[in-house]
Amino acid sequence: MGNTKKFTAVVVGIGLVTLSACGSSDSGDTGDSKTVTLVSHDSWAVSKNVLKDFEKKSGYTVRVLKDGDAGQAVNKAILTKDNPQGDVFFGVDNTLLSRALDNGLFQSYEAKGADRVVPEYLADPDKHRVTPVDTGDICVNYDKAYFSEHGLTPPESLDDLVRPEYKNLLVTENASTSSPGLGFLLGTVARYGEDGWEGYWEKLQDNGVKVVDGWEQAYNEEFSGSAGGREAGGDRPLVVSYASSPPAEVVFADPKPKTAPTGVADGTCFRQVEYAGLLSNARNAEGGKALIDFLLTQEFQEDMPLNMFVHPVREDAQLPEEFVKYGPQAEDPQTMDPAEIAAGRDQWVKSWTSLVLK
Repeated sequence: MGNTKKFTAVVVGIGLVTLSACGSSDSGDTGDSKTVTLVSHDSWAVSKNVLKDFEKKSGYTVRVLKDGDAGQAVNKAILTKDNPQGDVFFGVDNTLLSRALDNGLFQSYEAKGADRVVPEYLADPDKHRVTPVDTGDICVNYDKAYFSEHGLTPPESLDDLVRPEYKNLLVTENASTSSPGLGFLLGTVARYGEDGWEGYWEKLQDNGVKVVDGWEQAYNEEFSGSAGGREAGGDRPLVVSYASSPPAEVVFADPKPKTAPTGVADGTCFRQVEYAGLLSNARNAEGGKALIDFLLTQEFQEDMPLNMFVHPVREDAQLPEEFVKYGPQAEDPQTMDPAEIAAGRDQWVKSWTSLVLK
């Protein structure tokens, strides 16, 4: 998608478009016992040599079918579950997990390597219908140059964002159409509770928060700190993005800066966990199991960060230097149990829409 040398053409984080595809896209599964089909959102990416290594060792050829953003891909998978497009689905996160499980999207399979996963990321421990693969923190990013030039201290927390010195500085995404937008909303619900989150959003509105449809527009057009935003004349120095956005700014810059031009407000983060599962009625269940096992190998887990700009879930996976230096995970992110998200998500989004987009 576009020029992979420019971060303006790259979307980082969970559930969004990223720089490259691997394998080949196709419209469906052939049923070939030596072909295993992975259905995913558009952000799937893996190094060619890593995928080739799996294919050589396993004897399976991997076909990749990309199906839009995370929400679109999950919904389509549910609609086609009786005659699935593939064998494995990758890309359902904790904000949408209950929808997939409640609709019987996955069959049980306990992946090899699951004992190496950080315990807090495991879900559905009794039935093993999904396997955690990666995590990402949705956080407010800030433009370092803007705050330096204006003699302002960047915000550190959700509380800070409603202070008068940050008026008209923040842009976020629509919670009903965007994965980071939804994550940011859930973070405010987790932080302020059922009785307080709407009041918090009223304060954000009074402080001039801008809402756009999706991440691409928010980050690469409205945000003054990104390579794309600078080109587009973006004038918002605060944006809802990911903790992994600063290392992406460094990796895709030419020449590479010594420090990231953007920073993360650590106290604004909400943690997403992304899962893979063996689809119910998969034509090649054995190949699907092998593919899920592969997603938890140390080789794949250590390959992910600089391809999909997410963090591994294996306890023993090593991070690349760029992540250690520029993209550490939040120390104390907001979290929410998938069951709690399931119970409240639709009503929260409905209330948010009537409150913020009225």
